[in-house]
Amino acid sequence: MTNEDKKDFNAMLHKNRDMPKIQIVTDENVIKKYGGEKMFFAPPLVYDEIMKKVPFGKVVTVGKIREYLAEKNGADFTDPLTAGIFTSIAAWASHQREVDETPYWRTLKSDGELNAKYPGGVEAQKEKLESEGHIVIQKGKKNIRYFIKNYEESLFDLIQL
Repeated sequence: MTNEDKKDFNAMLHKNRDMPKIQIVTDENVIKKYGGEKMFFAPPLVYDEIMKKVPFGKVVTVGKIREYLAEKNGADFTDPLTAGIFTSIAAWASHQREVDETPYWRTLKSDGELNAKYPGGVEAQKEKLESEGHIVIQKGKKNIRYFIKNYEESLFDLIQL
């Protein structure tokens, strides 16, 4: 995201944008890729609420949140684009607040990858995760990316919600 210091992420967090809703997709490639035609859209605040429930020492991926929301709402899948945007909005909204922190650093990209779009980038997320006992590893030589080592062992089971 650009110009984060000029945006009111808490206002964005509370816009429901006519969501939640289910949209029927007709594109055969999308249906094949995601395994169905019923695509769920959740508003940003729903992502924030889920992210707040991930306890110290545990992590979750955006993909696991998407799976949980689809299953809970009778859809085949949750829109991946808005999921990524809305988790970033939740992170920046928390960063802008002085109270009611969302532990956004515990929400990872797929395969346990850290998210460069969160406040402070991967360095800040890495520091927070390591302070909770996670081991962060670097992959790549040119396109360097960071991951939680064996993140699957620390996944928070959203079924508990």
